[in-house]
Amino acid sequence: MILRRNIGHECSKNPVFCSLLASRQLTKASPKVRWGSTKISGFGVRPGLLGFAIGILPAHQYLSKESLNNALDNLYLERAEDKEEVSAESLWTTSADGLVKIRMDHTCSQTPKTVHQVFLESLEKYGNLTALSSKRDGKWERITYSQYYLLSRKAAKGFLKLGLERVHSVAVLGFNSTEWFISAVGTVFAGGILTGIYTTSSPEACQYIANDCKANVILVDTQKQLEKILKIWKNLPYLKAVVMYRETPAERIPNVYTMEEFLEIGNEVPDSTLDDILNSQKPNQCCVLVYTSGTTGNPKGVMLSQDNITWTAKFGSRAGDIQPAEIQQEVVVSYLPLSHIAAQMYDLWTGIQWGANICFAEPDALKTSLVTTLREVEPTAHMGVPRVWEKIMEGVKGASAQAGFFKRKMFLWAMAVTMERNLSCPSSDLKPFTMRLADYLVLAKIRKALGFANCQKNFYGAAPMTTETLHFFLGLNIRLYAGYGLSESSGPHFMSNSYNYRLYSSGKVLPGCKAKLVNVDAEGNGEICLWGRTVFMGYLNMEEKTREAIDEDGWLHTGDVGKLDHEGFLYITGRLKELIVTAGGENVPPLPIEEAVKMELPIISNAMLIGDQRKFLSMLLTLKCTLDPETSDPTDYLTDEALEFCQKVGSKATKVSEIVGKKDEAIYQAVEEGIRKVNEKAAAQPYRIHKWALLERDFSISGGEFGRFSLVVLCCGH
Repeated sequence: MILRRNIGHECSKNPVFCSLLASRQLTKASPKVRWGSTKISGFGVRPGLLGFAIGILPAHQYLSKESLNNALDNLYLERAEDKEEVSAESLWTTSADGLVKIRMDHTCSQTPKTVHQVFLESLEKYGNLTALSSKRDGKWERITYSQYYLLSRKAAKGFLKLGLERVHSVAVLGFNSTEWFISAVGTVFAGGILTGIYTTSSPEACQYIANDCKANVILVDTQKQLEKILKIWKNLPYLKAVVMYRETPAERIPNVYTMEEFLEIGNEVPDSTLDDILNSQKPNQCCVLVYTSGTTGNPKGVMLSQDNITWTAKFGSRAGDIQPAEIQQEVVVSYLPLSHIAAQMYDLWTGIQWGANICFAEPDALKTSLVTTLREVEPTAHMGVPRVWEKIMEGVKGASAQAGFFKRKMFLWAMAVTMERNLSCPSSDLKPFTMRLADYLVLAKIRKALGFANCQKNFYGAAPMTTETLHFFLGLNIRLYAGYGLSESSGPHFMSNSYNYRLYSSGKVLPGCKAKLVNVDAEGNGEICLWGRTVFMGYLNMEEKTREAIDEDGWLHTGDVGKLDHEGFLYITGRLKELIVTAGGENVPPLPIEEAVKMELPIISNAMLIGDQRKFLSMLLTLKCTLDPETSDPTDYLTDEALEFCQKVGSKATKVSEIVGKKDEAIYQAVEEGIRKVNEKAAAQPYRIHKWALLERDFSISGGEFGRFSLVVLCCGH
């Protein structure tokens, strides 16, 4: 339902009713609501956030059924299905206030909806369920969907008070949190455009994005991030205020607010003002900007409409078998950067759509604490980039290597039995006795120790997953489901699930969407093109780039190369720009060759094929080493898996420098032998590696080999 204003005296006198109107539908359907006895300020939320959010009513007051009904008598409601997009002729735009024609046909005729409409529908069903969970001072604190909605409205009014202009942005520079979510939803409610900025961004990168998106308000979570903005504020003509939410500013600075101050400021804005804005919103208007980069130039602002967000959150997630809370409330750990569309779509927008319980990890999750959070929360669904799954694999292998003889043998036996079965019958759910025994004695205990005891859906995507990692988790009886898409497709356009699964495949196209291959070669490889409600509006202020991405028929050209089998399963084989064209004119996709080398040599971390316009192929190799817990930079020390490889081939090396600096004979011979085996399987002579070199340091952001965006690629492209 959408609220239409006709507020009487009681509602204007007590505006909190205006923020909780949808709860009447919820409370009639939910047995958990107890009229006249449920404190608004309850649910264990810290006073600093919710206390200000409900400042309109004292904490000791109760919300009575009679008082709410009196307020509702002065309102009339409109069905969400009656709201249509503003008509538009073009399938794309480059203007923040532009409109696009939604890609609807007989295969995808669902009525477009705004974010606010979807949230109200969820309130009717999930209002009393836990929405967001955060750990403060060692204790988990939770807010419900009703409270989430109220806080989002207060954030929206706070942004309006600070001067947020229509189709200007609120940029968020901070780690995942309750404040991140309510600010995101509040931005959209207020008619602004949500823009995430990576926490690793330099001040110069922040300046470019803030100016490009016309950020009126920037949220930061720490003093470190605040210092970045203070350094460039004089160069940000659109910026009016900064809000800090995890820490408190070290000193009082004009136009810099704490989260509590920010939420209080919005009380001065009438609810009627916000409701008028909400009622004017259309599904084919921009509400989210995601900045994505290629190898050169400034990042591009990917414009996503309200329909892009709401349609993909519903149908993309269902293609991944995410369940609505009426069937099972999904529990999800939020830890990947929300500035990327994959995490934002999976954690934020899908959570609202289906009433999931989103649990926030600690800011150091990717360094040390993720598994600890997983153990406490025990998610039902989990998404990780390949590197996250690889780190979990390395942790399990390290623990196994340190275990006693009997435990190690049991682990290897259980893994071997389970992996063999899952590889020979990858789509079968039938488990022979030995596999069930292995799971009971060993594997179930490992999954519980990792926090995956209740996890039924495990996702990965984007950067290719190594065969070794896929096989390892099959050995743990954890099937990793791939998704494929990019920022320009609102996240997933292909998805795998338990009933649409092929090993090494990225799944099938979402129902209601389309995909095709163009310029297909003799082996069936072609550029992947996408069409459907997931396809973005255009690049902000970049018409030429938009025309390059979207053709005249509205198809999005991804630049990725893949194959489609006869059942419609997609297999990614490379990037158009990554194809190596040798001096002899041969087109060589590097990805399969690089993957084969890493599979043959488990000591190798990164393999980079070189050969464009050259007579033969060469390869640069790096060794697996530990990462500095503070900077995530590679160290000189080999990982446990690399040490095991060294011992196996007769090397006593424990450091990268000992191998490369001293040209360790055992390791160099082993690498040469591995390259020889890969060459034996090469499809043709031009695909053979003629020269190779071991580098002294693994690839990293600080070293310049990885860009900020390429390191955190999620289930979506570039």
